[in-house]
Amino acid sequence: MADKMFTKGLINSFVAVLIIVIISEFIGINSFSVGIATVTLLPMLFAVIFGILATPGILGKVIPPLKKLVNDEVIEFAGPMVMIALLPLGVKYGTLVGPNVLKIIQAGPAFLLQEFGNIGTIFVALPVALLLGLKREAVGASVSICREVTLGIMGEKYGIDSPEGTGTLGTYLIGTVFGTIFFGLLGSLSLATGLHPLALAMASGMGSGSMMTAASSSLAAAVDPALSETVLAYAATSNMLTGVTGLYMVIFISIPLVNKLYDILEPILGRKGGKNNG
Repeated sequence: MADKMFTKGLINSFVAVLIIVIISEFIGINSFSVGIATVTLLPMLFAVIFGILATPGILGKVIPPLKKLVNDEVIEFAGPMVMIALLPLGVKYGTLVGPNVLKIIQAGPAFLLQEFGNIGTIFVALPVALLLGLKREAVGASVSICREVTLGIMGEKYGIDSPEGTGTLGTYLIGTVFGTIFFGLLGSLSLATGLHPLALAMASGMGSGSMMTAASSSLAAAVDPALSETVLAYAATSNMLTGVTGLYMVIFISIPLVNKLYDILEPILGRKGGKNNG
């Protein structure tokens, strides 16, 4: 019985994905100007939006087959499949890194130092979280952009059911749902800042395969075609290094820093009357 349910969920998932992909590819790449910036909407963004609307069936009213296909079984099955589906993507970006390895080496220590930019999440997100009324959850939510590496570290250190673990998991889930859309738009909009496209490509590697793909792909579509392959290579390399250097950055720098700032800022910004879990 369990095997039949698994097989049905597998088939329904692939059929639903196929329908969404066909519609998204039919829409294609769309670009429009917003002030001095150009926003590039990729099929991947439409696919994410359709996937959200298909749960719990809003899109099913527009596309009837999805109403029968997308159910609780498909939703439960789709979660673990995300990481598996990203494996071919990792291989693809690995092939982009190889031919551009000399250009990447020329970047020097920039790739290693770029990880310090992720500490910015602490200084920006922690005060906001405290103002919203979070207590120790703010530590987990703001320690980093909270992808798989951070989720594992915080789960091991504090426990995934702890306030810190809850904050990390919350940020992780929000990033999974909305991160691709946000970074897809940010990738092309960021060119209006005047920063070099390769610097923006490095910033696209935040430790998430889907977010990095959305940001770098929209960025590559907006730059000179001769630079697009290098942009994708820089983003892929940055993303891989983030998975390695980010581990040590979170353990040795981010966690002590966010806890110290929490002790300083919570009495000032924290809401009165809340239970302090620290």
